[in-house]
Amino acid sequence: MVSPAEGLQAQWLIVGDAPEEGADFQGEPLAAQVGKLLDNMLAALGLGRGDSVCIANLRGETAASEPVLRQQVEQLQPRIILALGALAVKTLLQSGDPIGRLRGRVHRYVDVPLVVSYHPAYLLRNQADKARAWADLVLARSVLG
Repeated sequence: MVSPAEGLQAQWLIVGDAPEEGADFQGEPLAAQVGKLLDNMLAALGLGRGDSVCIANLRGETAASEPVLRQQVEQLQPRIILALGALAVKTLLQSGDPIGRLRGRVHRYVDVPLVVSYHPAYLLRNQADKARAWADLVLARSVLG
């Protein structure tokens, strides 16, 4: 999870699953190859980490993560949330439905629009779904107008 600075706001809050076991966690959410892929996708939208994008990894059990995440959403006041991966989706939407069934439309979390997509680690293994993930990013951007 992230620890936002006092008064920090983000237009985008990107919530990803916890790092996979053995992943090269470099002290920041969604790092290494996974992070490079996400950074490239965000750059294609004219976005980057920092300015208007806050990225968070979930940790451990969804029941324990949700209250912390709710507090962060209230602090950051994002205009859009992008949930990446099954754990993020389960935590935010309280749904066990597969990502493929939930993506392609706008959901809500704490009254903030939320778009579901594939985790970048999944996309590294399943190149064919990159176009679907891009469509999800475009949908999220369209919500912002």
